Amino acid sequence: MNQVHSVFGFGSYRDTSGNSSQERKVSHLGGPRSPTPIGLSPKEAAPPVRDYTVGTIPPFRERAPWFGGDLQTLRNVLRGIPPELPGGERLLLPVPGGERLAARLDRRAGPMTRPLIVLVHGLAGSEASANVAASTRHLCDQGWPVLRLNLRGALPSLPTAPGHYHAGRTEDLAEALRGLPANFTRFGIVLLGHSLGGNLVLKFMGEGGHGLPVLAAVAVSTPIDLAATCARMMTRRNSVYHRYMLYAMKREALAPGAGASGAERAAIAAAKNVYEFDDRFIAPRFGYRDAQDYYESNAAKHFLAGISRPTLILHALDDPWIPAACYMAIDWSRLPMIEAALTPRGGHLGFHGRGSRVPWHDRVTTWWLARRFRLGPN
Repeated sequence: MNQVHSVFGFGSYRDTSGNSSQERKVSHLGGPRSPTPIGLSPKEAAPPVRDYTVGTIPPFRERAPWFGGDLQTLRNVLRGIPPELPGGERLLLPVPGGERLAARLDRRAGPMTRPLIVLVHGLAGSEASANVAASTRHLCDQGWPVLRLNLRGALPSLPTAPGHYHAGRTEDLAEALRGLPANFTRFGIVLLGHSLGGNLVLKFMGEGGHGLPVLAAVAVSTPIDLAATCARMMTRRNSVYHRYMLYAMKREALAPGAGASGAERAAIAAAKNVYEFDDRFIAPRFGYRDAQDYYESNAAKHFLAGISRPTLILHALDDPWIPAACYMAIDWSRLPMIEAALTPRGGHLGFHGRGSRVPWHDRVTTWWLARRFRLGPN
């Protein structure tokens, strides 16, 4: 295999292409046919359930001092990025246009005996994002092989895949999965998406899985309604979040080698909010009439009915970035392949709860996967 060294210090990559507060009970986490479902009641009073992977998973209850959606969300920034796992294998996966996405594989020594989890980061994120690194560590601790995929234009992928991703660019995801070595996907693939990565994953699943061996999916803190999420981000109460995200989006899009034209760079620099960024840069670059057309064409809420493989959706109704109404408006009972667990508290990719330093969404994910694939304690 060819070896390519990243100028951003992410190491050598194996090129697989062959080239250089309303609350309600929403669903049973065990699924409609599970012998032991978990119910999430309005008072979070569901009994604990035995998890053969990590012990007993309690219902989510905030851990002091992280009370409220904002502190739950901000803890991811305040705690910093957790220590990276030792080792890890670097891969370059082909995507349309001849570029290659950078990915990192972490797993236990020896041959794989479980489905490969492909973890997709959120907006302006990468394999190094705090929530992505934390989830990877927990999943690997529980015996799951995890491949962190860096989308087109994300920092680790920039040298080999300039350009930009967007909320619904599933063709890149599909092609990258096809480029995985056969021994990695022998037992199938599970997709895990965080935030905007969750929208990408749900859209991918709703499109039928693109003929790939994707067995299941998990989406956490997903903006299933892109227009409503954009409007919420631009509210006065979210001004600090908005400034932070807009700065990160611009920095990513204007990075050296990102491939933006002079006119695009001017539009990016002039954008005063995330709507203008999407309206003047993302929408025209990808052939959408405007930001609203881009949002409506790619919002996961329009693809949920097409999902035909087991999918777990985890979301907190006090997420400061995503209106609770986006989730409360969905009739989840009409989506038999989706198990949606909406908690009253948890913030955006927070879920820092009592009883464990591992975020609740990571513990529930491993519990759900263990039950889905009938894994015992070993």
